[in-house]
Amino acid sequence: MSAGAETPGAQRPVHVAVCTGGRAEYGILRWVIADLERDARFRLSLLVTGSHLSEAHGGTVHEIEADGVPIARRIPLELGGVDDPVALLRSVGDASEGVARALQALECDALLVLGDRYEILGAAQGAFFAGVPIAHVAGGDVTEGAFDESIRHALTKLASLHFPTNEESAARLRRMGEDPARVHVTGTPALDHLRRTPRMTRAELEASLDVELGERNLLVTMHPVTLAQDRGAQQLEALCAALETEPESTRIVWTGVNQDPGNEAFRAAIDEWVAARPGRVRFVQSLGQARYFSLMEHVDAVVGNSSSGIYEAPSFGAWTVDVGDRQGGRLAARSVLRCAPERSAIEAALAATRTPPDFEVVSPYGDGHASERILDALHAHLGTPEARAALRTKRFHDDGS
Repeated sequence: MSAGAETPGAQRPVHVAVCTGGRAEYGILRWVIADLERDARFRLSLLVTGSHLSEAHGGTVHEIEADGVPIARRIPLELGGVDDPVALLRSVGDASEGVARALQALECDALLVLGDRYEILGAAQGAFFAGVPIAHVAGGDVTEGAFDESIRHALTKLASLHFPTNEESAARLRRMGEDPARVHVTGTPALDHLRRTPRMTRAELEASLDVELGERNLLVTMHPVTLAQDRGAQQLEALCAALETEPESTRIVWTGVNQDPGNEAFRAAIDEWVAARPGRVRFVQSLGQARYFSLMEHVDAVVGNSSSGIYEAPSFGAWTVDVGDRQGGRLAARSVLRCAPERSAIEAALAATRTPPDFEVVSPYGDGHASERILDALHAHLGTPEARAALRTKRFHDDGS
């Protein structure tokens, strides 16, 4: 085991590795990572992999570097073949091996991961076989339209410590046989940005995006639908057709797609659609956290199938037009308008967002204090040699509920 033999009761900083493979996930974990780095109770090792290291996908490792967070290991994956199941599996295997080697060399006490990405499944497998306990953020959610659903539940069974974002998901984890004493409802750390990430003024944002925002603005993100036979191509086509009904004065900022099966066709279709509408539509591969949350303050709706429409948008009082079932089954605020991936249904939902919500929008995902809850729970379960040893043993909890 990576931590080696320890003196009972001895106190030292808990060595936590955090693995991140993409911009959205890093954005959610941003303040957890920052707090681990500066909290004297912990020692942080940041492992960076996946699309972060690909310039073709925005080279978002540069955003991490700009944040001043030291990177302990870079674990490159071959990302060109995600439409080929064998190539995708090779990426998972590369992540497994790379993370296992890193954790052993760094002698980490635990690996913290978030969500449901295939590269994170690889990272967790590496930790599992290296004998390093796994702490998992955002387990227990349901997303019926993507293979992320199965990956998320697989991560739950590999993990020994759980930080679900809401009580509904926590109850699901307990029903899956997880020990209730190891399930801590923290809220989503994505909402910590509301308190802690400085926002740009409208003028600063417009200058940074090189676009003049209008009276009506939409933030669009549409990812491949990995369980659909066509990977969601028809859904993307329906969304584009529905967006055509928006007035010429509407400004649309479209962000990049995940590195999922089907992404190359998605990227090509989006690029073509955006290029035909200069001045009205602006494509940005990766906005970064300051621009992303600043933009959310000025949009009428977040549109597409990204989890940010479920997690973050309600906290800004913005509508969400959630297209299709990629996020199907996930707990949602009243401001989330779920619609079938058909032009008429999307048009109707877009029309509803032309007036602000006439009710108080309340997020079901916490209060922006998730990071401190996560760190306190990590220390409670890892702060002593005895606690660390106990966490390495996992039993199915038959009477979980």
